[in-house]
Amino acid sequence: MFPNVDWPEIGHAGIETLQMLGGSLFFTVALGLPLGLALYMTLPGSLYASRRLYGALSFGVNVLRSLPFIILLIVMIPLTLALTGTSIGVAGAIPPLVVGAAPFFGRLVENVLREIDRDQIEAAQTLGATTAQIVWRIILPESLPGLIGASTVTAVALVSYTAMSGVIGGGGLGDLAVRYGYQRFETDVMVVTVLMLLVLVYALQALGDKLVQVLSRRTSKISH
Repeated sequence: MFPNVDWPEIGHAGIETLQMLGGSLFFTVALGLPLGLALYMTLPGSLYASRRLYGALSFGVNVLRSLPFIILLIVMIPLTLALTGTSIGVAGAIPPLVVGAAPFFGRLVENVLREIDRDQIEAAQTLGATTAQIVWRIILPESLPGLIGASTVTAVALVSYTAMSGVIGGGGLGDLAVRYGYQRFETDVMVVTVLMLLVLVYALQALGDKLVQVLSRRTSKISH
């Protein structure tokens, strides 16, 4: 059924996609979570309300979010070379993936944190809790299911980004789809890579939904 498909090569490309996804998701969460927290903390009426700081952070997030990822891949080639020594392969794809996804995740984090009951934070302040205590004992625990949901949405978006990185030789399934499916018109290779990406997206979404469901039940029990 798939005469042009080199299954060992497909397997290797699948592993590269998982490596890009894992590495970029780790750094996206590591950078995007503090960014989202900073956006939330500087909101008008929040703990460290500052219109100027919030406006500057929000402007930067909006600029990076509005930049098409395919353009970001090209613009970041010099920076990627400086950071990793290469602009192709798994290592060359991770920096633009992180820069493209971290602002997106940061905005999702901000929206999740906005749903927290302000009364709990005000009560903690009244009792003399420090900012660190409020963040670690109230804000993050209360928002954990939402943060997992935001991480799932970001992971799914990163799958599509990894596919686009194949345009500049980023490796993975996207690279195979471009080189064989598009440039050589090998439709069967394209079909296989698309199916594998769909399975990956479905698995990520199912895992994320399950984690959110479990954490939501635990949070509900604790609150009661």
